[in-house]
Amino acid sequence: MLYPVYEWHRRLTEPARMSSELLRRGLSGLPAPVAELAGTRSLKAVSEILARSRPTHVRPDWAIESITVAGEAVEVDVRPVLTTPFATLLHFATPGMTGRTPTLLVGPISGHFATLLRPTVRTLLADHDVYVLDWHNARDIPVDEGRFGLDEYIDHVLAAMRHLGPGHHALAVCQPAPLVLAAVAVLARAEDPAQPRSLTLMAGPIDTRVNPNKINEIAERRPLSFYERFLVSRVPRRYAGAGRRVYPGLAQLTAFMSMNTRRHLSSHVQLYRALVAGDGATAARIRGFYDEYGAVMDVPAEFYLETLQHVFMEHALPRGEFVWRGQQVDLSLIRRTALLTVEGADDDLCSPGQTEAAHGLCTGLPTRDHHHHLQPGVGHYGVFAGSRWNEEIYPVIRDFVAARSAARTAS
Repeated sequence: MLYPVYEWHRRLTEPARMSSELLRRGLSGLPAPVAELAGTRSLKAVSEILARSRPTHVRPDWAIESITVAGEAVEVDVRPVLTTPFATLLHFATPGMTGRTPTLLVGPISGHFATLLRPTVRTLLADHDVYVLDWHNARDIPVDEGRFGLDEYIDHVLAAMRHLGPGHHALAVCQPAPLVLAAVAVLARAEDPAQPRSLTLMAGPIDTRVNPNKINEIAERRPLSFYERFLVSRVPRRYAGAGRRVYPGLAQLTAFMSMNTRRHLSSHVQLYRALVAGDGATAARIRGFYDEYGAVMDVPAEFYLETLQHVFMEHALPRGEFVWRGQQVDLSLIRRTALLTVEGADDDLCSPGQTEAAHGLCTGLPTRDHHHHLQPGVGHYGVFAGSRWNEEIYPVIRDFVAARSAARTAS
């Protein structure tokens, strides 16, 4: 019933949002003396917040047209290089710049578009030739395109790694950490030359038995059938993916916001005050965050349920029981891919220690190829976005990748 309830709610509240938008426009057109009255500014601020208070399924633009390198603007050309019904491998090409490290960035399918990693991509582009797996909204994928579970996710990662070929590096942010680690093990078993030189796992659930948090406890509190019954819905007929079973993005957004209700309310109070005070910079920053945060995508039901089962309930990878396409995944076979794990000390979604656990599983790697970084003072999103990411975490990754590239070249 999730999708029908969401659709009914959207239709019922649309008139109120449209009225608020019309009011905002009307107030914006008032002459200066009236527009500057405290009551007018206050009413305009409230109407804007109400008009924007809804999730969307519109994929935000990457909005990375150029970057600044050594004080000079460098053009960025975003090109699709591989496409399936479920994802597009994007190349953030920088014509004219050569010798940069080919790097694959893999993000989660967790209710938000890959554009949530825009700050990560923008920073990486300074030193890396960046490729990103841009996952498609399950709501828009016809049922006859087939299922999409953990096997299919790993298939896409393998295809991307083979496209980049020998010498590339890989980064996995959050949810896909165990799946990308498994993909590297698959390549290692096959002695595939496309094995990445390094793998960076950032705030990902390798072993959620370590330092379990509220999310981990909730995941194990009820049987898988409960989540399938109450959190999986079918896409309505009006969309291209009509009939496909999905975990609605709105449900994930609601769950995330409920975990930090006070912080989100505080942010909207801050937005109101900024609008009233005419603080355009602060208002734009908060609006930008919630425009991205409120853009949701539906998750294929198979992927959602299998992630719950194998990653959060059965802990298949750390127990050595994870299987891809009927083949047991053996992490001890990884011998050519150096491993860096990055965690935030204040992360309440993926607790410290859960990502670091990967080192104890990759027993085939020599000690020199194991590296871990715990960043003080950041939560989950601070691991891949924000000032700490730019100034303290990224330099660790940049130096790690450069050192691994130099070591392989020397050998």
